[in-house]
Amino acid sequence: MPQADQLKTDCSKCAALCCVVLAFDKGEDFAFDKNPGEPCRNLSGHSCSIHDKLKQDGFPGCVAYDCLGAGNRVVQEVFGGRTWQNEPRLMPVMMEAFSGMREVHKRIDLLRAAEALPLEPRDKQTRQGFLARLEQHRWSGPELNEFEVGLALEIDIFFHGIRKYVPASFPAGR
Repeated sequence: MPQADQLKTDCSKCAALCCVVLAFDKGEDFAFDKNPGEPCRNLSGHSCSIHDKLKQDGFPGCVAYDCLGAGNRVVQEVFGGRTWQNEPRLMPVMMEAFSGMREVHKRIDLLRAAEALPLEPRDKQTRQGFLARLEQHRWSGPELNEFEVGLALEIDIFFHGIRKYVPASFPAGR
């Protein structure tokens, strides 16, 4: 595991990317509709104006959401602290980078969870190799854009191959 856990969300180091990039539909989890790329109407700067009362105001989906640190990592690592709020022209590339980093972090999370499986030595080594590559790499925007058609596909094929280790009683194994 790296010195700092990259999957730890730190909203203070982000630029409210989830509040802009993600879409949601009015219903049980959200009080109104929001399109992707549209800042949430509750967004004030890079903070939520109703953060302390999200559930009461009809946004339990926001409370439950965790980007797994993708937002703070995009702002700090990929953009060096620069944000769409100070440089609006960055919005499209930050949206793409956030989407890509979310995919990287999902795979890190799954590869970490796969440590609990009784993998054969070859599969253990493959899992550790993928995990090291994802955790130790400093990502650029273009690399994140290419992730899903390259390394992510390799990792997904690996996950498909290790399904045999998932106990039948495990819900995702059905």
